[in-house]
Amino acid sequence: MASDRLPLAGVKLPAGAGSISGLRVLIVDDEAPARARLRRLLGGFVGVQVVGEAGDGEAALAAAATLAPDLLLLDIQMPGIGGLDVAASLPDPAPAVVFVTAFDRYALDAFDAAAVDYLLKPVEPERLSRAIDRARERRTLRAAVPLPPPAQLLVPDRGRTHVVPLADIHWLEAADNYVVVHAAGRSPLLRRTLAALLADLGDGFVRCHRGAAVALAQVQQLQVRDKGDATAVLRSGAQVPVSRQFRAALVRQLGER
Repeated sequence: MASDRLPLAGVKLPAGAGSISGLRVLIVDDEAPARARLRRLLGGFVGVQVVGEAGDGEAALAAAATLAPDLLLLDIQMPGIGGLDVAASLPDPAPAVVFVTAFDRYALDAFDAAAVDYLLKPVEPERLSRAIDRARERRTLRAAVPLPPPAQLLVPDRGRTHVVPLADIHWLEAADNYVVVHAAGRSPLLRRTLAALLADLGDGFVRCHRGAAVALAQVQQLQVRDKGDATAVLRSGAQVPVSRQFRAALVRQLGER
C-alpha cells in the first residue's frame, strides 16, 4: 500500500519555490476522514500550506473569500452547494481547482469548469503530486500572461451545466450575489457578483447601471431621458437602463467600436 507521506525528493518545485512562494491549499469535503487524509498527504510536500478546511459548499465559498487560497482540493458531491457550483462561484481572482471525488462520471463537467486536475478517491500520493505540479504551473502562467476572456460561460443549474457562448449574451442583470445572464432564448442564473463577472469577460461588456451591463455589440441605440439617464435599446428589443453615472463611459466605448 502506498504511504500517506511523499518523500521530499519526489516532489518537484519550480525555480524559486519555497515557504515564501508556497502553495496555499483549502481542503473541501463533507467527510472528515477524507479531509484528514488529504491533510496528511499534503504534509509531505515542500512549499504547500493547508490554510483551512470546509465541510460544505457554503463554508467553502466563505473560506475562499477570506483565506484567498491558491488551490482548492474540492469534493463534487456535497449537501447543499455541490463542488461544481462552488467552482463556478469562486471570488476573483479564482484559485486553481482540483476535484477530488469517488466518481468518474463528473470528469467532463469538471474540466468544463476549468479544473486543473481530477482525482479519484482514494487519492494516491504520486497522483496528488502531479496535481500539485499542475496547480503551481497554472499560478506561474497566470502571473506571467494575462488570461484572455472566455468564449463561453458555464452556468451550473441543479446538476446540469448550461453552456452560454458570449456572442449570445445580450445583457447582464445583477440580483444580489447572482447574475441573470440574458442570452438568446434563455436567462440562466449564475452565482457570481456582476463586478466579478465583468472582470473576466473583457472589454466586450460594459456596466451601464449599478445593476446592469450590456454587450456592446448588442446595443442598437441609446435613448437619452431626463436628468441625464438613458435607455440602451438592444438588437433583441430589450431595453436596459443606463444611469447618468455610467452613461459617458458607455458612449465612449460604443464610439470606439
